[in-house]
Amino acid sequence: MLNFHRYEPQEKFAYKKRTWPDRVLDKAPRWCSVDLRDGNQALIKPMNVDEKIEFFLMLCELGFKEIEVGFPAASRVEFDFVRQLSDRKLIPDDVYIQVITQARREQIIKTFEAVEDMPRVIFNVYNPVSRLQRDVVYHKDSGEVKYIATSAAKLVKELRWEREFEGEFVFEYTAESFTGADMSFALDVCEAVKDIWCPSEYNPMIINLPATVEDHMPHVFADMVEWMNDSLSDRDKITLSIHPHNDRGTGIAASELGLMAGADRLEGTLFGNGERSGNTDILTLAYNMFSQGVDPKLDLSDEPRIQEVYERCTGMKVDERHPYAGKLVFTAFSGSHQDAINKGIHMMEKTGSDIWRVPYLPIDPSDIGRTYEPIVRINSQSGKGGVAFVLESYYGYKLPKSMHKEFARIIQEISEKRGEIQPAEVFGAFEANYIAVNGPVVFDRISITDTAFDHGERQTLVKLSFSLRGEEMEYSGLGNGPLDAAQQALEEALHVRMRILDYTEHALSAGSTAEAVAYIQLLDQDTGKIAFGVGRSSNTMRASIRGLFSAVNRLFYPKEIRKND
Repeated sequence: MLNFHRYEPQEKFAYKKRTWPDRVLDKAPRWCSVDLRDGNQALIKPMNVDEKIEFFLMLCELGFKEIEVGFPAASRVEFDFVRQLSDRKLIPDDVYIQVITQARREQIIKTFEAVEDMPRVIFNVYNPVSRLQRDVVYHKDSGEVKYIATSAAKLVKELRWEREFEGEFVFEYTAESFTGADMSFALDVCEAVKDIWCPSEYNPMIINLPATVEDHMPHVFADMVEWMNDSLSDRDKITLSIHPHNDRGTGIAASELGLMAGADRLEGTLFGNGERSGNTDILTLAYNMFSQGVDPKLDLSDEPRIQEVYERCTGMKVDERHPYAGKLVFTAFSGSHQDAINKGIHMMEKTGSDIWRVPYLPIDPSDIGRTYEPIVRINSQSGKGGVAFVLESYYGYKLPKSMHKEFARIIQEISEKRGEIQPAEVFGAFEANYIAVNGPVVFDRISITDTAFDHGERQTLVKLSFSLRGEEMEYSGLGNGPLDAAQQALEEALHVRMRILDYTEHALSAGSTAEAVAYIQLLDQDTGKIAFGVGRSSNTMRASIRGLFSAVNRLFYPKEIRKND
């Protein structure tokens, strides 16, 4: 058994004046991508300079205006990359470069060297404020930890003016391990830093509240954020930022609730790449907003391309079940799901509505660059609706509803032996079992004439040529149309009694070269058995006659069909 006695719950925090549960997310936050720093440091093999530049340019194309590009004081590679962005003039005019440094003198000085002459910089200084970090890592009391923060803030301010930094300069203070801190202490440190930096409404500073390790439920994080939001002085001079991680698997929920609680800005990564279980997944959060009719203010319309660059540059793989981006997330194997999706898409086509309303699909895959091809995939769990959806979506065959169950049984038998079967295999089974029926009764030709009776009704006379087990035969039939007359001829020739229960037809494509397909449901009046047949031809009448022969073979000679397959 798990030794749960080794662990104790986190200290509870509850904000009694909370208002965030009554709010909704109706606008996007200020996004800051930290893929090139937080995400990069979590890779088994960090990106090289060329990969970082490609990734950076993609982030700019997606619409990110704030991008944390590195920890310049951490290594020469980090420093050189930041300098290349400036020296090669790769930074768009409206993009802020964010750099991060610990609250240490030598690192702060080195970081300033990296951002010299840059037009727009966010200078992010951090130090831990949690009780655990103070006790275990730094062995310092709260006063000493506060002094580290304020000393760093003073140095950053001095260097900003001393070096005559001419570009736009935004101060950011990150209260590292915020969720593990006493809230009053975290507030005290943030206020002290703010008082040194003296932000204004025209040049606000950023106070960043990270769940460095996600150690609380999302609603507790939201309470902490709202408490800080309400408690900070000069709130109009502060951009309140959050930086949730995903250790409990609820990073997205914590981010959404944190934004509802008053945060203006969010730091995260594409696909949630980051230390341990990762950071907030910006793509998932943005697509969540998109699914609710909110403009995420990022161009995420080509998810496959984003994923391709991400996987190639980072060496990471996006899981098949990853929200929105996974290969299987727009795929349904369940029969009831497939049927509901099929009906939803048909309803939208019928009504001509622009509003997306399809069961089990929160967004239209095509809106983010995904295709419809994998929406319905067939295995032994698939139902009749899914099989029909594949035939119609891929090949244009609109099976009558009464035929769905019959054909689904054929596909289920195949999938139980092979596992998942591809659309081409579904169509192959349809062709073999209905259209290319190799039965004992083989259609050859038909001639048609109209015959008038004395009572004034006009009926159709057909002369039907076919073979039965290789023997050529010719029979005539009289009916209210070619199909009825052909049925009468076959009844006489084969000594059976049959009745057509259902007949439908449609064109497979538009234009003068379009083929017609006919579906016929036939009843054996002696046994009560029922079977479908399908015919296809460029001639509608010929398609219906072929459908009749297909049904006759499948209904009266099923064993002989199998022998000839």
